[in-house]
Amino acid sequence: MKEIKKIVLAYSGGLDTSIIIPWLKEQYPGCEVVAVCTDVGQKEDWEALKQKAIASGASKIYVLDVKEELVRDYIFPMLRAGAIYEGKYLLGTSIARPLQAKKQVEIALKEGADAVAHGCTGKGNDQVRFELTYKALAPHLEIIAPWRMWDIRSREQAIEYAQKHGIPLGNISKKNIYSRDWNIWHISHEGGILEDLWNRPEEDMFMLTRSPKEAPDQEEEITVEFEQGIPVALDGERLGPVELLTRLNELGGKHGIGRADVVETRVVGMKSRGVYETPGGTILFTALRELEMITLDAETLSLKRQLAARYAELVYQGKWFTLQREALDAFMKSVARFLTGKIRLALYKGNIIVCGRSSEYSLYLQDLASFGESSYDHRDATGFIKLYGLPVGVSAMVQKKLEAEGGPAEEMKEMARFSEK
Repeated sequence: MKEIKKIVLAYSGGLDTSIIIPWLKEQYPGCEVVAVCTDVGQKEDWEALKQKAIASGASKIYVLDVKEELVRDYIFPMLRAGAIYEGKYLLGTSIARPLQAKKQVEIALKEGADAVAHGCTGKGNDQVRFELTYKALAPHLEIIAPWRMWDIRSREQAIEYAQKHGIPLGNISKKNIYSRDWNIWHISHEGGILEDLWNRPEEDMFMLTRSPKEAPDQEEEITVEFEQGIPVALDGERLGPVELLTRLNELGGKHGIGRADVVETRVVGMKSRGVYETPGGTILFTALRELEMITLDAETLSLKRQLAARYAELVYQGKWFTLQREALDAFMKSVARFLTGKIRLALYKGNIIVCGRSSEYSLYLQDLASFGESSYDHRDATGFIKLYGLPVGVSAMVQKKLEAEGGPAEEMKEMARFSEK
């Protein structure tokens, strides 16, 4: 077995990764543990997190601000593709993991580490996402997954281990036991009372969005502008990716937009429940969908939506660094050449109301679509319907004749005999 002298751990400062540091030092005596934390937009006391990592036994901790890269190179391409997993989940946790694992690998190579470790459970999706990235970018590194190795089997037991080893828990307790993941795109809530599908989420669980009941009584209009499928401006003001998304999160949260209660199919096969808050992302998906409707022809739009479902599966399954995902992105980028325009929306008590659409690439011609006088000749439809409906008419004639006669006509029997020869 390969000797492990240095391990680079994906560190969040949460319960799971906090107890992993002392556990690794127990299991691999004399090894050095380097912690890597990525700032993807979660609200943290970074100084306290650094101190906690060192106090837990890490020799060093890296805190990397990757928000800009996450939004620009991961979230917005996923948005452009229209990727929504199982029609509901906007892939908030899923899209961040490849970048987080990539940064961890970069530090591992820089530090000359022998192994990488993560705090994902053996039941979840994140173990797959982290480890597929490790394999894609540094297949020679040993992978250590404590949740698949130790005897801890629940968050309650993890809390007991932390208390026994003197690791500070912050606001984590056996009463406050939600498992959360937070980044600039969303926040997720799992565990606790949500494990019973009959339970409605408690209002005090939500952190990014108001209840629609508490949202303003007046709607608020905004205009989102896209260039080639990428959002670039809000209300006429050009903004960088992080600032644009941050503002939309604030607007969506204020108006109770972006909550989703989802029972999804995990990569390992089981069903699991998560409650997600994705305010800005929900607004952007709605706006881009409207822009697609006016700028893409029917067949291209249909194909894009079929491929978007596959794209979402690849993101969910942790297959970001694959040829298939890159090929799909090439298609999405090509189609998005015409996804340039403005969408006007009204935000009101959890609703997104489409108010206006505008694009120089719009395929909507008012003269053709108008119910009034236009250049469209209604008589042209006669020949079109005859040809378009030909298969329907032929099938009906043949099938009705067979049903009336109780079996194939003699000439059809002859054709069958001919085919057999």
